[in-house]
Amino acid sequence: MRVSPLVLLALFALVFPAHARAATSLHAMLPRSVRQAGVLIVGTDASHPPIEFRNPANGNVEGMDADLARALGRKLGVRVRFEDTPFDALIPQLEAERFDIIMSAMRVTPERLRRIDFVDYFLTWNSILVRGGNPERVHGTADLCGKQIGMERRISRRSEMTQATLTCIIGHRGAIEVLAMTTDADALELLRNGRSVAHIADFPVAAYDARESRGAFEVVGRRFGIAPYGIGVRNGETPLLHALQQALRAVIADGEYAKILRTWRVSSGALTTANVEWGKRSR
Repeated sequence: MRVSPLVLLALFALVFPAHARAATSLHAMLPRSVRQAGVLIVGTDASHPPIEFRNPANGNVEGMDADLARALGRKLGVRVRFEDTPFDALIPQLEAERFDIIMSAMRVTPERLRRIDFVDYFLTWNSILVRGGNPERVHGTADLCGKQIGMERRISRRSEMTQATLTCIIGHRGAIEVLAMTTDADALELLRNGRSVAHIADFPVAAYDARESRGAFEVVGRRFGIAPYGIGVRNGETPLLHALQQALRAVIADGEYAKILRTWRVSSGALTTANVEWGKRSR
């Protein structure tokens, strides 16, 4: 008995629903090496709660980035494995092919675009964290002139504070002395011990630290230094870049993206789509 093409098409739609066909299509976009391995290796510095951190109970990497990476893996039809790596080593290790992508609260900056490409996935900005009650009366960067502040040693944040301290110097109010630490936790300890008057951190981290401190710290002032976080991809890995972009758009479209951001209380940084940021070598 011959079966009409329309019947076959209907049977295909029943057996392979739209979301399954979409996942198959996204999987096919991946580089052969990732498809064959069946795993996407993600480089991350798991020391930035609530963005990425290790659960002390089981050692698993958790947080917004971890949940988003796993959601992307489901869309792409591969497992996700995290490689915990110091932040300063992430781009060199990506270039050395130790992992496939970076997801680690990494801002897209001109310096980084000289080396790698990105897919934007979240919008962040700097926040000022002070001791509870704001004893130093800090309400913005102008109030930090002539004082010590702590922050993690990241190029993007250092350049922004350099601009702020130049404004202080021009106004004859004294330079901002930046104590650059290896991790956000180290910089927070300076504030806790009174060695700094403020801690500069990305807003999700600052808000999390304030909540967890139960009044010991609070966020003050207006946002500054607005920039996207990006998924870092090696120059020339265009198929992987586009696969990630389309997978992220699918995660945004089906509502899982918004759900993940709500879980980690960072919805104010949500994007409505995923755009590619081409590095200089890829243009």
